[in-house]
Amino acid sequence: MIPKHTILLVEDEVEPAEMLANFLEMNDYNVLMAHDGRKALQIIDEQAGEIHLAVLDIMVPHVNGKEICRAIRKHPVLSDIPVIFLTAKDKEKDEIEGLELGADDYISKPASLKLVKTHIESLLRRQQPQTSKWIQYGDLYLDTTGKDLYNKNKRVDLTSTEYSLIELFFQNPKRVYTRQEILEHIGGDDRFVFDRTVDVHVKNLRLKLSEASELIKTYRGMGYGMNRDIITP
Repeated sequence: MIPKHTILLVEDEVEPAEMLANFLEMNDYNVLMAHDGRKALQIIDEQAGEIHLAVLDIMVPHVNGKEICRAIRKHPVLSDIPVIFLTAKDKEKDEIEGLELGADDYISKPASLKLVKTHIESLLRRQQPQTSKWIQYGDLYLDTTGKDLYNKNKRVDLTSTEYSLIELFFQNPKRVYTRQEILEHIGGDDRFVFDRTVDVHVKNLRLKLSEASELIKTYRGMGYGMNRDIITP
């Protein structure tokens, strides 16, 4: 079974937004809906890994569609997704500005539900399959394919050992690892490692994570792992 695509829909007019969302869901899409820019940015922060395409009205409260588009294009997970501006603004300069911001398509309102769906389908067909696998906890995004960690939108410069540690914790968030288990994971055949080596690597990793360092917890008498008080709903 082909997984459903998820659409971020940002539209401040409630009735048209719900009509479009219902229509897309009837056609086998998931829809994450926001009626203002702040809510849209919250969805992006919390559910970036789920979003495949964004439909943005320019004139939405608090944070407009252009700023949301900028945020998407700067986001480590979402930078390559298709973006459609769906808006009542129909002047040529507005369309040009939207495309210059990184939008892929521009539809003037009013537009039929079928027309919007057709544009969505066209962009998703052209979209390259995503090769990266992302794991997110809080503001941290781990790219397990590219072997990179991002804190919000900024790449964290990690050593290979530090990356190996954070990947181990992210992929097994409910486990607590003893120092010996961590040594076996990071050590390798040709390296001299000791118990205190683990403490040093964890300390350095926490320093690089700054305020997000609380995600990694020391379990006294046991070892290290993800802070389950934070990651467990």
